Amino acid sequence: MKPRVIIHTAMSLDGRITNFPADLELYYSLAAQWNPDAILFGSGTVLAAVRDNPALEVPPEHEEMFVPPAGQPDPRPLLVIADSRGQVRCWDAIRKWPYMRDVLALCSRATPGDYLEFLKEHHIKTIVAGDERVNMREALEVLNRDYGTKTVRVDSGGTLNSVLLHEGLIHEVSVLIHPVIAGGRPTPTLCDPEQAGITGLQVPLVHKTTEVLKNGIVWSRYIVSGNNPAPAR
Repeated sequence: MKPRVIIHTAMSLDGRITNFPADLELYYSLAAQWNPDAILFGSGTVLAAVRDNPALEVPPEHEEMFVPPAGQPDPRPLLVIADSRGQVRCWDAIRKWPYMRDVLALCSRATPGDYLEFLKEHHIKTIVAGDERVNMREALEVLNRDYGTKTVRVDSGGTLNSVLLHEGLIHEVSVLIHPVIAGGRPTPTLCDPEQAGITGLQVPLVHKTTEVLKNGIVWSRYIVSGNNPAPAR
């Protein structure tokens, strides 16, 4: 059984997902409504985040949001990183992020053996699925079966998004459109099938809701056509 998977992205009016002042407080407040059991990142997204903000510090007024209640199970999601090529080596820094309860790597059978040994030595939980690349369908099924993951929020770039859409693993696409034209480089974007090695990707969507929020930010949600998502939590 696969978990329910949601892509949630902030973007500019011209489709950029970087190079503009995104309202991150609004982005994460909306993202929390799905109450995800896991957040899925691509390795490139994680490396960029660590490069730009190694500590990912939480403002003091929000620190209590990430402290689990005493004597209760940790409600924070699992941070899952797809990293078949073994690029992420900053797991100690990532473990200090307050947003997640633990970390887990997705690898393939082509992942270098020294990297798998590195993960083992650093006590990083690992799922090996697929041959040359991570088999995301198999990996999601293992997440559901072995870790009780019922809902996954994807917080990544166009490469991983394209793979998940191509494999029919996405149930919902949520976009927070900011009233700004970012300009600059045309990438990264929500979907980049060429970078993912996919040709002819087209994914029909069914409109779910659209709301105009503060400062003219538009929040639109779509169901992937042909997918029957699990009931919302």
